[in-house]
Amino acid sequence: MAKRIRVDEETHAALASLKGDDETFDNLLTRLLREHHEDRRSGAGLWEGSDAPEHARETRRELKSGVDTRRPES
Repeated sequence: MAKRIRVDEETHAALASLKGDDETFDNLLTRLLREHHEDRRSGAGLWEGSDAPEHARETRRELKSGVDTRRPES
């Protein structure tokens, strides 16, 4: 079943400028979603070969331990 979504004029114009001549708006949105997911996946492994993951884990541990030891202000 088809669904309708409302967009303002500016959003419609922006989407129309991204849409290919042979593309429907549904095709466009599907393509944009696919590209978004591909972009997110391409970031996986970005830190590979560096010490950044361990540094991030250590920073997280430090932040969590700081939260555990904080006392409420009077």
